[in-house]
Amino acid sequence: AVWTANFITATGMMSFLPFFPRHIESLGLTDRAEIELWTGLVFGAAPLAAALMTPVWGALGDRIGRKAMIARAMLAITIFVGGMSFVTTPQGLFFMRLGQGVFSGFVAPSITLVSVSAPADRQGRVTGSLQTAIALGAVVGPLLGGVLTPEVGVEVIFRVVAVMAFLGAALVLVMAREDAETRRETAPGERSPRALLRAAITDLREALAIPELRGVVIFLFWLQFGIGITNPLMELFVRDVSDGDTAAVARTTGALFSAMAVINLFAMPWWGSYGDRIG
Repeated sequence: AVWTANFITATGMMSFLPFFPRHIESLGLTDRAEIELWTGLVFGAAPLAAALMTPVWGALGDRIGRKAMIARAMLAITIFVGGMSFVTTPQGLFFMRLGQGVFSGFVAPSITLVSVSAPADRQGRVTGSLQTAIALGAVVGPLLGGVLTPEVGVEVIFRVVAVMAFLGAALVLVMAREDAETRRETAPGERSPRALLRAAITDLREALAIPELRGVVIFLFWLQFGIGITNPLMELFVRDVSDGDTAAVARTTGALFSAMAVINLFAMPWWGSYGDRIG
């Protein structure tokens, strides 16, 4: 259930993310520098908000359950991505993306839910399998977006993605099971917003006190920094170096995003199994 929900939601999200430049243009911007600026802002707004809120949602998930956190995230995508189809300015799109980042973030609770439920000797394999769903969505999504966006428009894609995320949330709520013993015991008074914020800060401090984790955080930051610099403007770069029409540029952009995801799709399960053997 979690695998399928992650796949359809990841497919939906990756069907529009590569094509923000053309959508920014359709909102009325014509200056290249403005298009690049707003594309970067809109692309990065959700990850920025998610970076600030993930510890809070993580602390809440530890206490009330990860299944609820997955459903919350996917329903947030339903609301905010669906809402993107109605905004008519880059500023409105930016704030919708901020809202999406604040309340979404389905990957982390999904990985936590399946990993704590798996036997110790299979956690790497199970986690790798779930990441395969996300990678597969990253393969299919850009290809679909590249073909459909020039034909139906990004607004229609937004609405379809909202429906897909809603179906993912329903699937998790109805079919996924969670062992309540994996949650932290908390008194009702410890679930207030202030108490959860304190708990999130405490959890983050405890996590960052682990030297190995600090190293991983730094590594992942620079990895995502490099990807984040190039991905938002890929469609504009493809347009610069090719002579294709609008539809051809979209298809090529989608294919480039899918190419990297294809490699991830084959590599992740192998690395998961390898990690189970060597640590």
